[in-house]
Amino acid sequence: MPYRPLMPTSHPRIFYGWWIVAAGFANQLIAAALLQRSYAAYITLLRQEFGWSNAELSAAYSMQQVENGMLGPVQGWLVDRFGPRASTRTGIVLFGVGFMLFSRISTLPEFYAAFLMMAIGSSLCGVFPFTVSIVNWFSRSRGRALSTFQMGGALGGLMISGVTFALVTIGWRQTAFASGLIVLAVGLPLAQIVRSRPEDYGLEVDGGSPAEGAASGHAATPEAGDGFSLGQALVTPAFWLISLGHASALLIVSAVNVHVVLYLTEDLGYSLGFASAVITALTLAQVAGIATGGVVGDRWDRRHIAIGCMGFHTAALLTLASATQPPAIFAFAVMHGAAWGLRGPMMQAIRADYFGRRAFGSIMGVSSLLVMAGTISGPLVAGILADRTGDFRLGFTILAIVSGIGSVFFMLARRPVRPIEAPQADEPALEPSPR
Repeated sequence: MPYRPLMPTSHPRIFYGWWIVAAGFANQLIAAALLQRSYAAYITLLRQEFGWSNAELSAAYSMQQVENGMLGPVQGWLVDRFGPRASTRTGIVLFGVGFMLFSRISTLPEFYAAFLMMAIGSSLCGVFPFTVSIVNWFSRSRGRALSTFQMGGALGGLMISGVTFALVTIGWRQTAFASGLIVLAVGLPLAQIVRSRPEDYGLEVDGGSPAEGAASGHAATPEAGDGFSLGQALVTPAFWLISLGHASALLIVSAVNVHVVLYLTEDLGYSLGFASAVITALTLAQVAGIATGGVVGDRWDRRHIAIGCMGFHTAALLTLASATQPPAIFAFAVMHGAAWGLRGPMMQAIRADYFGRRAFGSIMGVSSLLVMAGTISGPLVAGILADRTGDFRLGFTILAIVSGIGSVFFMLARRPVRPIEAPQADEPALEPSPR
């Protein structure tokens, strides 16, 4: 029986936006479990088999971030113009096939080529298209929707023990090939659920119909018809400050994602099983942070939440850099995971709050060029200094300090005044509604 995608209706029992959130949740769970959270375990085994250096292995992750940043503006325009579903389908195919090619590599250039294909695929089908879709479907519940969506990535980290078990027992090549099959089998049906805007189906943002909204006195949110164009957003200080603050946070997140397993196993002498337990603790803390964000993110100032989380990121990495005993290591995992989980969904919610839905994909895409600086620099700085000094302590300390200073960007980022579009020649000017 052919697969029939769920279709929105004008009178749904469950607001269709939540089906998109559920699909994004599942998509992120798969990507996180099979690659994003398992990458550190993969590179540990690749280093053992091929003898590649920390810098060479870090370069693959940084190359992925370059691709994400360079692809971002183009992807943003394409998603705004043609919708997120086509991007998601294409990405799933590239991601799955890339995994299968990765299982066959034997040289460093082959590793880079396969990983680049996986990176392009995961970008096209991952956070970007689902975030744009969710932002378009939600306003009042945007923080909760984005937090629920990103919970999938956090829970995917809890599956790292199973992936690690597969890597150790059946081998990394077999695990990678099986991962590609899973991506294709599960991801393609999920892509069918994605939709662009509720207005296309006679629905309002956050649910209901236009007639119901008018009758209740809650008409469509202002974001449905206005907001910033890309050009208007680029001339605001807020655009650059949010992007730089986001990049500062990802200095730590990216460095930890790539190097924490190597640091625990090679520098501190712990087993891969212990490192897996630390990642599990970090992930549980991240899940708790995301759940907290879903509750407070729509009630508190998201910018203030981001500032506080930056302090916890910095304290966590400084703790890891000086840690030798398990209690301190697990303290790092709890602080970093909670800060990451609480702050992560706030980044796109702040952008949507500040700039609206009009060109959100393009705004998010161009901002990725700046954010890319953090995701590239973190692993490279830590990896290069580790190769030169013999461990990751100095690199982690420097990144923690620089990231902490980056919290100032969020402190300075203020909501810009929403532009008022000039009326058409045959339309009377309207008084702006009170806000």
